[in-house]
Amino acid sequence: MEQSDILAQLPRLALPWYAENRRELPWRADREAYHIWLSEIMLQQTRVETVKGYYARFLEALPTVEALAACDDDALHKLWEGLGYYSRVRNLKKAAQVIMEQYGGAFPKRYDQVLALPGIGAYTAGAICSIAFGLPTPAVDGNVLRLVSRLLDDPAPIDLPATKARVTEALAAVYPREAGDFTQALMELGATVCGPNRKPECGSCPCRECCLGFQHGTAEALPVKVPKKEKRQEERTVFLFRCGDQYALERRPDKGLLAGLWQFPNVAGQLDTRQALAQAERWGLRPREIQREVFRKHIFTHIQWNMKGIYLEVAEPAGPFQWFTEEQINTQAALPTAFRLFWEES
Repeated sequence: MEQSDILAQLPRLALPWYAENRRELPWRADREAYHIWLSEIMLQQTRVETVKGYYARFLEALPTVEALAACDDDALHKLWEGLGYYSRVRNLKKAAQVIMEQYGGAFPKRYDQVLALPGIGAYTAGAICSIAFGLPTPAVDGNVLRLVSRLLDDPAPIDLPATKARVTEALAAVYPREAGDFTQALMELGATVCGPNRKPECGSCPCRECCLGFQHGTAEALPVKVPKKEKRQEERTVFLFRCGDQYALERRPDKGLLAGLWQFPNVAGQLDTRQALAQAERWGLRPREIQREVFRKHIFTHIQWNMKGIYLEVAEPAGPFQWFTEEQINTQAALPTAFRLFWEES
């Protein structure tokens, strides 16, 4: 069977399966473009179970594109706190502002218009346009690429742009009238039956009759990926300065990693006790007592931070910092996970 013939079988096989087996997820309750967009951005690099709570809280606070466009940055970051990859939420706001300015608050309905919005790539544009507007625009992510690579017994690395482009084009040619359900059926198969980091459940897959990976016994070995580069290691010392019921925070730079978010004061390298006290004094603080030290690590896309957290009581809330109470940190200041690791230990 030719590859095009195999993919042409997918609507017949996947749509009935999806109707029977789809998970009930909050963003599937309607076809509202704003809801689909928000869920797809949140689901990038994040588990479904984690996203459910964030999705509900976000929509409760910002129920419309207009509310998102007008939201204060600190409040926006606080809603996103813990999801990571904060450029996603900054681009959400930028795109919402474009929608307000260029489209009068109505979500654009053409694929090229959606693709042009900040932070929206081909996958997200395909998901929005197919699910919300019924357009034959594939949404090809890792789940769909895994599914197709097994169906076709295709050893091409799925993380190469050329592979993704080829699969997108091939799927577009077989899209049925039920475009939104078909997009979600492929996503669902790739996330569950043909899921990541485990053996595929070929016995319960509706596509096994035409799956070359199943027939050839190669499904478990697929997909192929380009070997990842080793992450760069960075050592950091993080200071949790406390004076009474206040803690020192500072803004990160407006550009770069974790741009514009709050952080505990920190420096490169892992300082010993003498060096840590000297650094506190350089910041204009009068250290009283080091209460404890905690070691943690946090992994970003290309970097791993190996961090030493120093909990240090100081005489007064001084230095080039802003001082927050525990309640203010918990309700107002968005702390990236790398720093929240230490806050949760305090």
